[in-house]
Amino acid sequence: MTEAFDRVRGVRELPLFPLPIALFPGVPLPLHIFEPRYREMLKDARAGNNFIGISYFDAGESDAQTPPAGHVGCVAEIVEVQDQPDGRANIITVGIIRYHIDEYIERGDSYLVGRPTFFEDEAEDDTELNERAREVTDLFMRIARAMRSLNNERATLPDLPEADPERLSFLIAAALEIDSEIKLDLLEMRSTIRRLTRIRDMLKEAASGYEERARVHLVAKTNGHSGKNFPIG
Repeated sequence: MTEAFDRVRGVRELPLFPLPIALFPGVPLPLHIFEPRYREMLKDARAGNNFIGISYFDAGESDAQTPPAGHVGCVAEIVEVQDQPDGRANIITVGIIRYHIDEYIERGDSYLVGRPTFFEDEAEDDTELNERAREVTDLFMRIARAMRSLNNERATLPDLPEADPERLSFLIAAALEIDSEIKLDLLEMRSTIRRLTRIRDMLKEAASGYEERARVHLVAKTNGHSGKNFPIG
């Protein structure tokens, strides 16, 4: 049993916070709590295990009032709370483990409560996992260097966990500016290889474009007199 599974052992009922956000394990998520029902949820979670479920739901894109039973989300642990004098709160949460909601539970709460089944990625071939992780890391770093050049920055490049392919896939999936439908597909996948492969293909499409923009930007800065190409790799 993994550490994440061990941490949610015994959790049979999970307070749910529907948001138009796909939260991934290991990724931090700051939230502003102001609605009375979610103030109650926060109070109850703090009195218990500090877990809430972040379930993707965009009310503007649905005729329903709640996410359907069977949907996938991510357990978020409340790690920091800044209470406000008027009862609102700013909190920091971190994704722990994914779930799908088997059914809703009626307990008389003002917020949704679901019965979760937790899941993680399946075991896969280490050689292929490591190869995909290397490809994704290289492509992401190419884009990061290009963006740093475009923004005239000297900031340190991100330190990616290439040695942990599953965590790498979650961090980059969270960082990508892509349609919510694609993020949900990545969240639901139980294959790290499939997730990294899809991320790799998206990064391949983006990397050359960013590098070309960075090259043009560099030439423009030097008034067209630079003979240098933007470095790759």
